[in-house]
Amino acid sequence: MAKGRCEAALCFCINFECVFCVYLQSESIQIIRFMLGTIVNTLAVVAGGTIGILLNKSLHPRFKQIYFQATGLFTIAIGILMMKDMQNVLIVVASIAVGALLGEWMRLEDRVEILSEILKKRLKIGNERFTEGLVTAFMLFCVGAMTIVGAVDEGIGRSSEVLLTKSLMDGFSSILLASAFGVGVVFAAIPLLLFQGSITIFAMYASTFFSAEIIQGLSAVGGILLIGLGINILEIKKLRIVNMLPALVLVVLILWIRSIY
Repeated sequence: MAKGRCEAALCFCINFECVFCVYLQSESIQIIRFMLGTIVNTLAVVAGGTIGILLNKSLHPRFKQIYFQATGLFTIAIGILMMKDMQNVLIVVASIAVGALLGEWMRLEDRVEILSEILKKRLKIGNERFTEGLVTAFMLFCVGAMTIVGAVDEGIGRSSEVLLTKSLMDGFSSILLASAFGVGVVFAAIPLLLFQGSITIFAMYASTFFSAEIIQGLSAVGGILLIGLGINILEIKKLRIVNMLPALVLVVLILWIRSIY
């Protein structure tokens, strides 16, 4: 009798484990299917960055300098376009001001530099502008409206078209960026995958969270940060842009709270 009960319990456990494994498998397949655009986007950045590195090796220093200048101007231009329709000015300003203080308190830029140096030593990377390339590429590829809209569209199962279009643009941009900044641009594919993928997965379960107002607020804050990034690239003034990144989270929280009340 006791033996029969043990066998029954064992069968139940095995069946439960099989069902759970099948469930996890189906969930994983569903997430991968919904993240098609993000995966293609990541691969496009890696491929474009690799081509850019090969070009970088054959470029004369004089051409590299003009490349940096062109990249800086291009970054500022994108930032201006992103913030030209800015609304909720007070919320945007407050987000950047408080976000910058939080980032400075958390010493985000210093921590990113330390992590970059550890990564460079482990992988024996001699590129002096590794961190700048990683941060610049991540900002350009991830703070635009196309990132949010595309990831949300993909997450709710509507379409991957926006992210596939963005993949093409980012692929060509990564060629230009990597030819100027080097291998740091290729490594930007990792935070891109994590950031964009997180939005897609979040949208799968909370698609209504990303309202038009939140997307517009993110674009405005992101545009201002990109202008600051362009100033850094042009070496006009060294701004601690990484310390301002919490502003992207704050503007979302403030606009979401305001929408509730």
